[in-house]
Amino acid sequence: MSRSRILLLAVLSLSLILLALLFFLSGGGGTLKEPPPARAGKKPGPQAEIVEMKKVRLFFLSGADGLFHPEEREILSSPIPEREAAQVVEELIKGSRQGLISPLPAEARVRQVYLTKEGTAYVDFTREFSDRHPSGSTAEIDTVYCLVNSLAMNFSSIKRVFILVNGDEKETLCGHISLTKAFLPNFSMIAQ
Repeated sequence: MSRSRILLLAVLSLSLILLALLFFLSGGGGTLKEPPPARAGKKPGPQAEIVEMKKVRLFFLSGADGLFHPEEREILSSPIPEREAAQVVEELIKGSRQGLISPLPAEARVRQVYLTKEGTAYVDFTREFSDRHPSGSTAEIDTVYCLVNSLAMNFSSIKRVFILVNGDEKETLCGHISLTKAFLPNFSMIAQ
């Protein structure tokens, strides 16, 4: 062997040893791993929650004929009927979108809605419900049946409605209509 070949082999061997040392010292000496198999049925990334809506009919008073006329709205669907019923009452408080009269004071708020197995809905309002109400027997009747008919029409489980103010029973709404009993719906007050 010639001297140039020996020198070439020595340089190549030394280069190979240096590369091996560099590889192992730099942390590249790990073993290769296969990527984990894709899981069947798993969807990539976060999923947006699907929000279902439910159509309801609300009843507002017409000054022209003194009857309740329906307006359709959408509320968030819920497996809990009390939540849906509270949304119906909140929509009633917001008032008509068609220029009809809303017998519920705009300042009122729903505190809670309770529903018994027997079909009585207890609707608990803030004190503004009675404090801001325009007194008078006709106005009080309109308020009661706007509420009762809207709830009974949209929820077959609601047979009657008991009105509470600030968590308590009240003798009257504003001096005329007794609130000491539950109200049955009166669908004869709805325009045909």
